Amino acid sequence: MSNIKKLAGETMWYGLSSIAARFLNYLLTPYLTYKFSKAGYGEMSIIYAFIPFMNIIFTYGMETAYFRFVNKNDKKIVYSTISISILISTVLLSLLLILFHHPLATLLTIQEHSDYLYCAIIIIALDALTTIPFAKLRQDGRPIKFAVIRIISILINIAFTYFFLSICPAWLKENPNHWCSKFYNADWAVGYVLVANIIQSAITLLLLSKEFFAFEWKFDNKLWKDIMLYSMPLIIAGFAGMINETFDRIMLGWWAPVNSAEAAKAEVGIYAACYKLAILITLSVQAFRMGAEPFFFKQAKEKNAPETYARVMKFFVITLCFMFLAVVLYLDIWKHFIQNPTMWIGLKVVPVLLLANMFLGIYYNLSIWYKLGNKTIAGAYITVIGAAITLFINYFFIPYYSYMACAYATFACYGSMMLVSYLWGQKEYPIPYAWKKLLAYIVVVVLLNIAHKSIIQLYDKYWFSLFSATILFGCFALLIIYFEQKEIKSLLLKKNK
Repeated sequence: MSNIKKLAGETMWYGLSSIAARFLNYLLTPYLTYKFSKAGYGEMSIIYAFIPFMNIIFTYGMETAYFRFVNKNDKKIVYSTISISILISTVLLSLLLILFHHPLATLLTIQEHSDYLYCAIIIIALDALTTIPFAKLRQDGRPIKFAVIRIISILINIAFTYFFLSICPAWLKENPNHWCSKFYNADWAVGYVLVANIIQSAITLLLLSKEFFAFEWKFDNKLWKDIMLYSMPLIIAGFAGMINETFDRIMLGWWAPVNSAEAAKAEVGIYAACYKLAILITLSVQAFRMGAEPFFFKQAKEKNAPETYARVMKFFVITLCFMFLAVVLYLDIWKHFIQNPTMWIGLKVVPVLLLANMFLGIYYNLSIWYKLGNKTIAGAYITVIGAAITLFINYFFIPYYSYMACAYATFACYGSMMLVSYLWGQKEYPIPYAWKKLLAYIVVVVLLNIAHKSIIQLYDKYWFSLFSATILFGCFALLIIYFEQKEIKSLLLKKNK
């Protein structure tokens, strides 16, 4: 139990920083949906689907490899070898993207603003350079510095986004000859969001300069080959993972059942804005990953590791169930974060995406079996299966069902990955997961959501919707207290001691 509490403590810091950072960034959603048209927001979403896709290529599994090798080799040599590798590859890959700049802009359907890609390349490169320094903070058990840097960087992003999109236009409205007129172009609004991101990424790297320059110019070629052998499947898994996670926006822009490129971008904008409402689940998953990955590798040495992993899974799924209910039952409140009411038409995707991301979180928890067993190729196979499902459903159904196809493709993808990982993992590294109980909890929250929708159809009043949502949320809380009272008492006793 003390190990779980330690994980909870570290996850709290990583989680608070991730939640605070993401939530602060999330607060930009009402602002940006107010500032941009559906098409403009869609164009921005396409760029931000491309960036994480390229982040996988630029970091090529080195973060997970760092956690894997730093516990078995000389820490300085591992850090130096990986840092030098990332530094050299970032320069080479950035030059390659610049070389193919125009074809990429056409592929992303942003050829009218192909200069956005230059900004995206800078962001990708800077983010790649901060990956291993951030991993070093996690490995060294320094979550507070990690949290502070994350939050500061997001505040900088918000400040500069507001400066470019609100302050500069206000100055120019009062005085057309203001000094900012020398660089400001009102038609380049999405570009300024990217510039704010560049400033954020640059300052983040500066704040991590101590960790970044902690490497020495010592490169262990044999170690690097071992690391690459371990990380290569992770590249495939990561690449396929980004197809699952973000590529649907790009495919929606290609195949949406509309008559113009502008209308297709509007469909992307609606889907991307409504996807933001899955924020609580995605934040919980990210926070868990931040704290769990180094914890799981350290915990592997203990005799009771499988039981610890099973317990972690239970607490994690219960947390995700509460997060699911907090969004779907109070969707009438959450929807106001999208300040363009014409985008509310896409709210029907939210429950589907919440469940999908819940499955993804469970998959990340399950994936420990192949990471510990040096069988990362299994992770690649599983993620490729998910990517194939994503591509298949989106290709055949987007032309008929638009963004709803994207939502169900995400659901089917992550659900299949979760199921395959569980069945395969139990053969390779058996862990006594309480899967029947956890499945029951997930079914219960889905039924509570259906019940809430049925109730408000009978009496569609705002106050009644909130009241019934609170009652149903409380019922689930009482259910958890009843069935998990032993675990709760155990935690409380440990805390008192």
